[in-house]
Amino acid sequence: MTTDNHLNFLQHKIMELRSALFFSMSDAVLKLPTTIITALKVDELGQVWFFVNKPTQNIQEFDREFPCRAEFFRKGIDGQVKISGRATIMNDPEELNCLVDMDDDIKKKAMNELVLVKVKIQNVDYFEPRRVEENNWLQGIGTKIYSMLFEPHPNHGYAFTNSSPGN
Repeated sequence: MTTDNHLNFLQHKIMELRSALFFSMSDAVLKLPTTIITALKVDELGQVWFFVNKPTQNIQEFDREFPCRAEFFRKGIDGQVKISGRATIMNDPEELNCLVDMDDDIKKKAMNELVLVKVKIQNVDYFEPRRVEENNWLQGIGTKIYSMLFEPHPNHGYAFTNSSPGN
């Protein structure tokens, strides 16, 4: 797979899953709390954009850039994506205005109640559940029963002695 195919797959999978747990990995005293996020988009530079609730502290007091990770998953959809990278708090009104594909209502809400964050993805782990064939569980039970009934077990050793008369 080429890098473009990887990015296309990642964009598609994150937008399909959409929900994630977001963790700030910063050592700073003031850091964004662990929260559930919803991805707005994954751009062509491999950055995931989303909102978090504005903290009660002044956002200017937080580190603007910090390490983070996010775990995307959704019940009923196969696969899980874990990313880590560098988060950037986008609190400049001009940066918000540059996001062309966002409604004005969302932009207004973002300036007052939410904080826009982008994460430059540096590492990705993708997990997909193992497919189990329908017959495997039945075969497994059959194998267990056979081994219990017909295979000798060292812990259940049988001692046979020759007790013939005359010995």
